[in-house]
Amino acid sequence: MKDGLLAGVLWALDTVLLGLVLSRMTFPGQEQLIWMAPLISTFLHDLFSSLWMLLYMGVRKQLSQVRRALGTKSGRFIILGALLGGPIGMSGYVAAIQWIGPGYTSIISSLFPAVGAIMSYIFLKEKLSRLQWFGLVVSVGGVIALGYKPGGALSSNAWMGFVAAIVCCLGWASEAVICAYGLRDPDITDDQALQIRQTTSALFYGIVIISLLRAWPLTINTVRQPGIWLLVVAALVGTMSYLFYYRAIAKIGATKAMALNITYTAWSVIFAIFFLHTLPDVKTVICGIIIVLGSLVATAGKALWQKEKA
Repeated sequence: MKDGLLAGVLWALDTVLLGLVLSRMTFPGQEQLIWMAPLISTFLHDLFSSLWMLLYMGVRKQLSQVRRALGTKSGRFIILGALLGGPIGMSGYVAAIQWIGPGYTSIISSLFPAVGAIMSYIFLKEKLSRLQWFGLVVSVGGVIALGYKPGGALSSNAWMGFVAAIVCCLGWASEAVICAYGLRDPDITDDQALQIRQTTSALFYGIVIISLLRAWPLTINTVRQPGIWLLVVAALVGTMSYLFYYRAIAKIGATKAMALNITYTAWSVIFAIFFLHTLPDVKTVICGIIIVLGSLVATAGKALWQKEKA
């Protein structure tokens, strides 16, 4: 459970740092292309993360094992999960924000632990008790309440935004489930799986998405900006988060790992106080507490209440 919580805490810090990066990113004379900023930053984030993992695995002398893992069936499953959760899921997330705004996007995308729990039950035979299901629903409900902002106007392309948000939700849920299946192979460690994941995501972003959008000039412009060091730091924090997340998937299963990972929405409020100097309102504080408590119950429901009926 500790690994899952650390994954959520570090992902919250990574999210806040990425927010700082995006606020400082500039496209001189090309303001109309500002919507590309999240895609470019995500590509660079995964690229730097894959390089951090290469350094980490090189120090541990496991690069040869990673090459071996790539040739296995489980390794190919992890590649599939990387594509679904990385480029496809994140692209859907960015597109949804563009078309329906961050509020609706966060509400729909936050359903991924519940969707993942259903998929894990079907494909991996992972089961939750009634108390754990209650905790998961409460946690997801807290995220939905946190992201809900009434009165927002929707564009004529709103239906495309909702489709994109659903794609994001399915992509993130599928990644965890597929990764959990791949990690059942005793010859593949969570560290090796993460190296495959980040490298696959970075390559797909660079070769396919950035190239199709003809965004290489903007990407190079971003790398040359003085604040690029902050993105490198964010990638390091994100890499540490993924290390704990994949470790949690391997130890406690995809469903519980996702339930703990979603607590990043609550922890990000705390980091925003220190880095963005924004004080949360009462609703945010209450929702944050609900999210964390619900996730803890979803993960350790039986331990918290041993007398629950099977």
